[in-house]
Amino acid sequence: MNKGDLIKAIADNSGITKAQATDALAAVLDGISDALAAGDKVTLIGFGTFSVNERAARTGRNPATGKVIKIAAKRQVKFKAGKALDDSANK
Repeated sequence: MNKGDLIKAIADNSGITKAQATDALAAVLDGISDALAAGDKVTLIGFGTFSVNERAARTGRNPATGKVIKIAAKRQVKFKAGKALDDSANK
């Protein structure tokens, strides 16, 4: 399923137009993105939890040359599926 398929499913299941479904999906995704950018955790009961993990700077090795390189610190988004989502995938 891609974004267009998801928008069609939202429109069909909720009885709204595709334009309204597009706006609704965009609002949800923007809300999640904004919360994560602020360092907050987003929990959707039954679906899952989005969170941000801080990764410290470290050294690594270029596998092609063997040269030691510095890997910068970064924030990484994590998702942990909720029980209902996990159960639905394992039917």
